[in-house]
Amino acid sequence: MFKILKSIKNVFAHIRSSLKLIIMIIIFAILIIGIISIFYKPTYSVTLNGEFIGYTNDKNGLQKKINEYMKGIETQNIAFVDIQTLPEYSLCFVKRDSVDNSEEILEKVKSLGTTYYEYYAILLEDEEKYYVPTKEEAEAIIDELKEKDSNNIKDISYTQVYNTELKEYTAQDQVVAGLYEKKKVYYSSGSYSIASAKIELGIDLIKPVTSGYTITSRFGSRSSGMHTGLDIAAPAGTPIYAAASGTVVASGWSNTGYGYYIIISHENGVQTLYGHCSALYVSAGQYVAQGENIAAVGSTGNSTGNHLHLEIRVNGSRVNPQYYLY
Repeated sequence: MFKILKSIKNVFAHIRSSLKLIIMIIIFAILIIGIISIFYKPTYSVTLNGEFIGYTNDKNGLQKKINEYMKGIETQNIAFVDIQTLPEYSLCFVKRDSVDNSEEILEKVKSLGTTYYEYYAILLEDEEKYYVPTKEEAEAIIDELKEKDSNNIKDISYTQVYNTELKEYTAQDQVVAGLYEKKKVYYSSGSYSIASAKIELGIDLIKPVTSGYTITSRFGSRSSGMHTGLDIAAPAGTPIYAAASGTVVASGWSNTGYGYYIIISHENGVQTLYGHCSALYVSAGQYVAQGENIAAVGSTGNSTGNHLHLEIRVNGSRVNPQYYLY
């Protein structure tokens, strides 16, 4: 019995000793922490791609700013920013006078990102023509062109664009003015049709007669009927130049009053006709360059004097040459 009591006494003595040791360790740890806290503070060490880039006291706040920047919240029309590597944080103790450089860290992370912008392209026949910042503005442009009954409205659309390059925006009224196309009105005159409104050719023309000329008869109705071209009087033999490059589809004598004539086919369904020539220098099937001498002024066919009868045709319809020349 005595031995048991002695053993119990020894156990309690051991427990008291252990408690004293634990208390001493706790007091010592508190003292150490107190001493450290006087000279040091807890913060986060920040590394990027394994490279130390600074300290931040607010890990969550810094990461929130980075996330918002990646979502494009800071700037209009930024869709998102692609940052391949994000910073890593490690809790550490630093001297109390150490500087929190969270803003520098944020700018460093931003510099490694690729910015993708979001905007809207206005398309004409699937080709990007203009750019606007919002979907609402793109839809408003389409709606206004529909209200104006633009001739090309079926070819106009818009699409959302994501790009690393931000395009220059165009004001809504300028886009509408640039895209609007008046309805083409055609009427029949015998075996051919006449376009009463200007048609965009999509090519540039030059004057086929460049010196010593006079306009003697213009496009339109006259007492003898519809005049389908422009008469340009000039001395016999005056050079006639191709108004645009293209392929000669006719070169020879006409039985319909043009005399010796040439027809050149260009892009976009455009053709030019040169009538009443005194000499022809090119043949059917031949390609000619813009400005190439193709014929000479004369008075052949149904003509009362030396002149060039110039016609411009778009998909078979005659248009007024003076919309584009002279």
